Amino acid sequence: MFNAVYFRTFITLVETGSFTRTARRLEMTQPGVSQHIRKLEIYLNKTLLERKGRSFTLTETGRRVYDYALKLFAEHEQFRHGLDDDSLDSGDCRIASPGSVGLMFYPYILGQQQMHPNLTVNYSFAFNHEIVNDLLEGRYDIGIVTEQVNHPDLTCTLWHKEPLCLVVPADFAGSTLSDLMGIGFLNYYDGINHANALLKANYPDEFRSMTHFRHQGFTNEVSMVLDAVARGLGFTVVSRLVLETSPWQRQVKALALPHAISEVLYLLRRQDSVLPKRYEKLLNGFHDQRMQEKRLWRRISGARGVKLTFCLSCFTSHVLTSQ
Repeated sequence: MFNAVYFRTFITLVETGSFTRTARRLEMTQPGVSQHIRKLEIYLNKTLLERKGRSFTLTETGRRVYDYALKLFAEHEQFRHGLDDDSLDSGDCRIASPGSVGLMFYPYILGQQQMHPNLTVNYSFAFNHEIVNDLLEGRYDIGIVTEQVNHPDLTCTLWHKEPLCLVVPADFAGSTLSDLMGIGFLNYYDGINHANALLKANYPDEFRSMTHFRHQGFTNEVSMVLDAVARGLGFTVVSRLVLETSPWQRQVKALALPHAISEVLYLLRRQDSVLPKRYEKLLNGFHDQRMQEKRLWRRISGARGVKLTFCLSCFTSHVLTSQ
């Protein structure tokens, strides 16, 4: 019969290197320690120790059992902490979002996991409709979507807003709608919706529809659309989340527009679910950090003659003098 106590005794024996010290640490008798090891060997039908008088060495099987026992108890502790819904820094989280959101939210979560080893997060990048289906089927506990969802079994609440940016090649010298029509539009999932909203607000007398623009291509991976812009193939409209994390941000630029439009992000969960408090900490922590970064962005980018490059992964800002 499997007995976790025997494995715990074996771990202690390996760590102390002594039956006497093991007995003292576990408040057992030395014959009791020997009996646990013998019963573990009988259960596994393998020899774990090569005994030499009062000392011993591990057999190859003994080393493997020791490694397994360490993993076993580590997983047990993680599981035990995960059952505590009041724990802010431990347990499992299951989250899904579109790629545009995950580009910044997922690195933030990884940072939290580095600080809190007992926190485990399963994160999926998915489209809105996939997130809805996965929530209904119980694959995730929360979903972040870019459009409001009305479903009797789901709760949908406004969570966060991210400004939209009209992104053009770095050497683009135009500013009018005609100039934009001249280089064409690069599309992605949600791209047309974002472009419609931003262009309609900033070119109300000229803009009619995105159907009037030459479409230069489409990608279902939003993080890659700025590669095409950097190559001079056209313009696009993305959330600032995407621009700030892009490796091509120095080869592109965001046009200054008079009217700001934001992408609204919604939080989805099942109606009958009660979320552990660790979710609230993750969501609020990211939201608060983004608010601080936005204030920094406005303060620096408001200075004359500078271009801001922001890198969340290293939590630093670099101000590059315009050439």
